[in-house]
Amino acid sequence: MLRVEHVMGFPVSLRVDDPDVPEEAADAVFRWLREVDARFSPFREDSEVSRLERGEVARVSADLAEVLDLCEAYRVATGGAFDVRLPGRGLDPCAVVKGWSVQRAAGLLRAAGARRFCLNAGGDVVVAGGPWRVGVRHPEDAGRLCTVLRVTDGAVATSARYERGDHVVDGRTGRPATGLLAVTVVAPTLTAADTVATAAFAMGAEGVEWAAARDGCEVLAVDAGRRVLRTAGLPVAG
Repeated sequence: MLRVEHVMGFPVSLRVDDPDVPEEAADAVFRWLREVDARFSPFREDSEVSRLERGEVARVSADLAEVLDLCEAYRVATGGAFDVRLPGRGLDPCAVVKGWSVQRAAGLLRAAGARRFCLNAGGDVVVAGGPWRVGVRHPEDAGRLCTVLRVTDGAVATSARYERGDHVVDGRTGRPATGLLAVTVVAPTLTAADTVATAAFAMGAEGVEWAAARDGCEVLAVDAGRRVLRTAGLPVAG
């Protein structure tokens, strides 16, 4: 099964190699991701996030409460570098929502009987039943790879400047984070991989060691001086 749709502002591709998984499983995945976009996007005036920011929500949903708890946990863990409530921007939990929602979608696939699949959300992936080969893009040359990873069951996420410029802000200073060109995290879940990668990028150079100390995380980073840093357990293919 192969499916590609544009959701949450980026392409999402799904590949399922199990022949007995029904097409309805893919329908459920993309239906869930569209629901997440409608409920949690800060760019939609009628979303729960936007209504909460305007003071129109007395009690948040269980899903949003879970996301906000994760946001706060990472804010505390990074000393405020990762912050979804930046001055002038309002509440924007997208840095957590993306990985969290795609990992939930992977759970839907497993529940439908999928054992070997790859779910790629704008370059961040969650895989099962591998080994899978996951390329990590060079931060300054879209036609090159820094490395290729070998992942059996888990997730890979990258935070970098090459797609959206200086979009990650260090919450401690209010300025764009510029200490790293890119940081890639391999973790058991995309919830962790995506959020840790973004948080580490926000922290700058010190974020590499911080990310490497997170439970179950392996890290590949390129700093502003173009030095390549990686943890010993990074699952490099070949």
